Amino acid sequence: MTTPRNFFLSLMVGDYAVFAALFVVSSGIGVFFAIKERKKASSKEFLVGGRQMSCGPVALSLTASFMSAVTVIGAPSDVYRYGASYVIFGVAYTFVVFLTAELFLPVFYRSGITSTYEYLELRFCKLVRVAATLIYIIQTILYTGVVVYAPALALNQVTGFDLWGSIFATGIVCTFYCTLGGLKAVVWTDAFQMVVMVVGFLTVLIQGASRAGGIESVWSTAHTGGRMDVFDFDVNPLRRHTFWTLSVGGTFTWLGIYGVNQSTIQRCISCKTEGHARWALYLNLLGLWIILFCAVVSGLIMYTFYSRCDPWSAGSVSAPDQLMPYFVMEILGAFPGLPGLFVACAFSGTLSTVAASINALATVTYEDFVSQCYRDLSNRAANWISKALCVVFGVACTTMAVAASYMGGIVQAALSIHGMCGGPMLGLFSLGILFPVTNLKGAVGGLIVGITLSFWVGVGAFIYPAPSNNTRPLELSTAGCNFNLTADGSNQTSVSVIIILRCLCLVFRYWLADSWYSMSYLYYSAVGFIGTVAAGLLITLLTGESNISLAHTDSNKTLRVIDCLTLKRTLEGYCFSDISFQYTETTTTKNKKTNCK
Repeated sequence: MTTPRNFFLSLMVGDYAVFAALFVVSSGIGVFFAIKERKKASSKEFLVGGRQMSCGPVALSLTASFMSAVTVIGAPSDVYRYGASYVIFGVAYTFVVFLTAELFLPVFYRSGITSTYEYLELRFCKLVRVAATLIYIIQTILYTGVVVYAPALALNQVTGFDLWGSIFATGIVCTFYCTLGGLKAVVWTDAFQMVVMVVGFLTVLIQGASRAGGIESVWSTAHTGGRMDVFDFDVNPLRRHTFWTLSVGGTFTWLGIYGVNQSTIQRCISCKTEGHARWALYLNLLGLWIILFCAVVSGLIMYTFYSRCDPWSAGSVSAPDQLMPYFVMEILGAFPGLPGLFVACAFSGTLSTVAASINALATVTYEDFVSQCYRDLSNRAANWISKALCVVFGVACTTMAVAASYMGGIVQAALSIHGMCGGPMLGLFSLGILFPVTNLKGAVGGLIVGITLSFWVGVGAFIYPAPSNNTRPLELSTAGCNFNLTADGSNQTSVSVIIILRCLCLVFRYWLADSWYSMSYLYYSAVGFIGTVAAGLLITLLTGESNISLAHTDSNKTLRVIDCLTLKRTLEGYCFSDISFQYTETTTTKNKKTNCK
């Protein structure tokens, strides 16, 4: 490429037809399940699919939900700017899926709960449950706002549609679809979108590699440009992406997403058996690897194609996250229907992701608040309330999408949100499941400390961005470009403003900005987790071990036995050959002890 161009007018009728066809199929799945399940008017059927799902569609749904538009658009851009070290996330995914399937899933599935936060009430008290639910609601609305913004940005870049109009249209469609079909429609549409996503990626890979001169050219150019320096074992936590930040920090971040996240667990417990749920997670791991590979290779191909003329530096796009849709229009614009296929992949993939989030938000709100206040609701009333909650959260997520435009790169923004909220939540559940001695005061105190630490570093990093010596973006070139500045000098003005702002940031920075606030965003979750667990155990040590003398004694006893047996089975099967666990639980009605050995 030698001349930057705009492609707003290059979408053809065939592109819109493909886009419309994918949307009709997605909506049709929702309509199908709305009609099929119309006689099963209960909140359980709507929210968890009657617990009759099989592992295949649930696995595809899990992959599509957390690897949709954010990965399709953001990950290739990240590789383009920072290199192929992004592929090390595959190591983190492996640890995350294993720990979720073998440690957290059995506890939630065997307890028979619908909201994961119900466990916290049974283990500690209602206050902890309510606090965790509120944190999850805030976290998910923030994250979903980013996910809605991503495809709207793609549509704005490649079609010229109004950005804010696209955001509101996306929110309306997501809300309608989720409210109509319930969890079954969400899962099956996710499965469909996962297939479409892979097809879209393969189309870009094949045509992109051809236009870039072949795989050998891609490898050679990427290597010359420093994009193939994957393994950096620097232990400095301030570095944005190293082997340790991606593998260790990524594990904590994604474990908060998978291990204790309502959206993930809700689909797992919708499976007909625990075995199906476990298989769904492992099959999902294969899907994660496939999408990760496609995203990384797409980024390398895009870098090779633009190695002599970077569109971002040249002013053809206004943000790095616009690079992927811009690249797609460059290489596929001559093929009617294919640009529309890619844009539809990002858009419809987000529909399923946002629908899953809205469904999960409705579930926790109904289970943790509504059903606790109104215990005698009929099935019909509960079903309609669940649908109304979907509408409410659809509006909330759409509103949040407007603010997402100010969060920077969508990948880092999305994972930062999960890290700041997911780390403390992971720590709280770990205190309950892995540390039987933890008492109520320890759980509450640990959660407060974890949230404070993770938000302190996360918000501080947003105000004081890390210096380039920590983020280390790789060099981009415009040597091969042939372009002119606009007559009004707008490009020069923009560059001048950016330089001035950067200078001001350097003048007013203080010591925390170059240490604590410069920590890799992937460690936010680890900070929250460690803070929660350490503070929880310390407070428990100072105030006395857990004494389960709460209102839900029988339920507590059941859950603690499940926790103990799950941990014992995991460690015996994978770590040790001979191990014995003992937990002593005092009941309120009988003066006897129950041991789990």
